[in-house]
Amino acid sequence: MRERITSPCVGLCSTTLGDRVCRGCQRIDSEIRDWPALSGEQRHRCMVELDRLRAEVAGRYLVVVDPDSLEAQLRRHRIRYRDAQPPLSRAVELLRVGRGRIRDLSRYGLAGRDEGDVTTLHGRITADLLAAAERRQAVLPAPLDLPTLDP
Repeated sequence: MRERITSPCVGLCSTTLGDRVCRGCQRIDSEIRDWPALSGEQRHRCMVELDRLRAEVAGRYLVVVDPDSLEAQLRRHRIRYRDAQPPLSRAVELLRVGRGRIRDLSRYGLAGRDEGDVTTLHGRITADLLAAAERRQAVLPAPLDLPTLDP
């Protein structure tokens, strides 16, 4: 029986528009296409890599000063997260969902490294995240070592 690992999809798939890397979840098109056929280990590796990428990029702009407050706000706003997900990766999801409503990052257990509003901060993180995901795509091995699926 396969280990069940929830898809990182956030419902903003841009690969249907021709993007090679999804602007919503940062997976490459083959990872999205082949997700149902991936083993639990392959899905886990993908999630770990996406979390690493998000934490690395978000860490340029944010500091998590109170992980418990961040988690409480995620629960309060019903934003999906995983127990093993690093706090900075969780913060990316929080900003994606709440960027238009969040005024004070400290209420969410976060601090910005630079001045600026949350919408601008989210825009910078998103742009850098997409660029990092595209670089990741360039060095990623062929579809997570999956055999080609027949249509």
